[in-house]
Amino acid sequence: MEMCSDCCLLFSLIMLLLLTRVHTSQVHLSNENGLKTAVFLSPKFELEPGSVAEKFFHNIDFPRGHIAVKSFDAEVVDEAGNPVPLHETYLHHWIAMRYYQPKAVGNSNSSSNQRSEKSDYVVIKNNGICDDHLPQYFGLGSETRKTVTFVPDPYGIEVGNPREIPAGYEEGWILNLHAIDTRGAKDKLGCTECRCDLYNVTRDEEGNALGPDYVGGMRCCFDGTKCRIKEGFKSVKRSLFMKYTVKYVDWDNSILPAKIYVLDVTAGWKGSNRSQELSGYNCQVEYQIDSCSTTAAHDGCNHTKSASIALPTGGEVIYGVAHQHTGGLGSTLYGEDGRVICSSVPIYGGGMEPGNETGYIVGMSACYPQPGSIKISNGESLTLVSNYSNAQMHTGVMGLFYLLVADQPAQSPNSAPYGSVNKHKETRLSYYVWVAILFQAAVVVALVITHQRRCRKAGYESIAT
Repeated sequence: MEMCSDCCLLFSLIMLLLLTRVHTSQVHLSNENGLKTAVFLSPKFELEPGSVAEKFFHNIDFPRGHIAVKSFDAEVVDEAGNPVPLHETYLHHWIAMRYYQPKAVGNSNSSSNQRSEKSDYVVIKNNGICDDHLPQYFGLGSETRKTVTFVPDPYGIEVGNPREIPAGYEEGWILNLHAIDTRGAKDKLGCTECRCDLYNVTRDEEGNALGPDYVGGMRCCFDGTKCRIKEGFKSVKRSLFMKYTVKYVDWDNSILPAKIYVLDVTAGWKGSNRSQELSGYNCQVEYQIDSCSTTAAHDGCNHTKSASIALPTGGEVIYGVAHQHTGGLGSTLYGEDGRVICSSVPIYGGGMEPGNETGYIVGMSACYPQPGSIKISNGESLTLVSNYSNAQMHTGVMGLFYLLVADQPAQSPNSAPYGSVNKHKETRLSYYVWVAILFQAAVVVALVITHQRRCRKAGYESIAT
């Protein structure tokens, strides 16, 4: 009886493994124009009321090969795959970074609280102006569910080009997420803005003392810290995941490559002479907004911050979107002659359901200029303006701007993002996923037959009904 029981146990374990692998693959192939969609889950992270998770997941699942990425979207989900609302788990930010690593490192996923740079990594930064900060290719925050990220045809973000990958290396991706559990929080806004007093933090993650002027920001809400919750509040620790969706096409010569620029309103030129291109910009990433005078009407309490930024190389603008935190009123990028290149405004929620949470920015409007209508010259001085309400103080706010620029003019008249998205219908599993599933199924069958024979040789037969 023990041998037969072992056979059944082995069969169950194998089937569980098979089902688990099929569930996490979730790769679909569109039936028109070759647009593919891959849906992945990050490694698990755990949160309890007031706690903070800032994770760096290395070598995450990502479509392989020489491809053009058309969009990258993400959201936090629970173990059942249900979207988690921002008033329970606030998504401060997520970013995806590209890198090269030696092939000997291996393909296993790993997670840590450490920053992206390792001694054997070569981080491939975007084309943006910040020196050592903001290297990501993709990234958003609380606005992720209602912000359109689709790159219009005929453009794409080129990755996986074998001619660019150094010999002995392979391409990989890092996912950094920063999430705050605000269930039972004494001050939800204060927790999401990382007020140092609410976290009882006087030193940053590296052990450096925080100055008296640093009231709040990411240096106070690093991984493992905990925001103050209401006395007596109790709730369960839960396991969460970042669900991310990548739309892409196989690369071919008809696709025009788009350059990624991540701009920052806190950017300041490091050198005294802008012709010294290697000096770069010093980007603080976040800043503080003091409240306006208590005697002023709240409707007139607007805070404006601006930065002058020169792009080393220009081109045609094909997409733009801002990233702001709660209190944001919008951000605009101006050309040297004062023309509006892109204006992006926040969408605030009005309910309790995920994607419509009251008081939170749940989306940012995106710009899709007509082909050839908006151009930036090489070295042109741009002005980035970020507006916030300062009816109350805000700490750790951001004024980032994502810009996609193409070197060549578009040849296709169709650049409408929604038409491009809607005409691709995801209808069937990828051929390669089916091959993997069938192969695993064949392995299962072979193992089951083998162990059934062993059971019979031991004198144990199935009981006739």
